[in-house]
Amino acid sequence: MGDSLVVGSKVKEAIKAEGCNTAGDAVDGLNEVVAWYVKKAADRAKANGRKTVRAVDF
Repeated sequence: MGDSLVVGSKVKEAIKAEGCNTAGDAVDGLNEVVAWYVKKAADRAKANGRKTVRAVDF
């Protein structure tokens, strides 16, 4: 997945609200984690004979 799945400004805002600074690669790292979870959820839905990803798949 080449596109960003997270909104960088919102991520930085949330990190700042926790009293921390955001490194230059933090948003990219989170995007990779989110992409991994999306892939796993889609795989689980398919394994259960569905094309629809549900909250339970995460």
